[in-house]
Amino acid sequence: MITKYKLLFVCVENSNRSQMAEAFARYHGGELVEAWSAGSRPSGCINPRAIASMSERGIDISQHHSKALTELPCYDWDWMITMGCGDECPVIQAKNREDWQLPDPRELPHEEFNRVRDEIERRVLELLARLRQSQEQL
Repeated sequence: MITKYKLLFVCVENSNRSQMAEAFARYHGGELVEAWSAGSRPSGCINPRAIASMSERGIDISQHHSKALTELPCYDWDWMITMGCGDECPVIQAKNREDWQLPDPRELPHEEFNRVRDEIERRVLELLARLRQSQEQL
């Protein structure tokens, strides 16, 4: 039996980091995961720089929208990944939690913005590898 893991990525504005993490999880995770993202104080829009940065990797997030935690489905989350929201990180019930201390790339130069993007992808791939390993042990 294959479990579809429910992943939630949370940052403050839901316009950069968590959006990129959600997109990478969907792109690389395929049928293994159902990925969502939200913000503790959503900005209401996706940063055009995040859209352009992800487009460079062949992933289109132009149709994503910045959303609040109250807009999420009521799931029993398998994983909640917070991304630098500090004291503003919400308390949401999840079986597993991690905090990925990543800088908000919003104001960073292009090259540094992409370094944050690449680190998010690396961590998402690492998480997916752990989930696949768990599947094999079932």
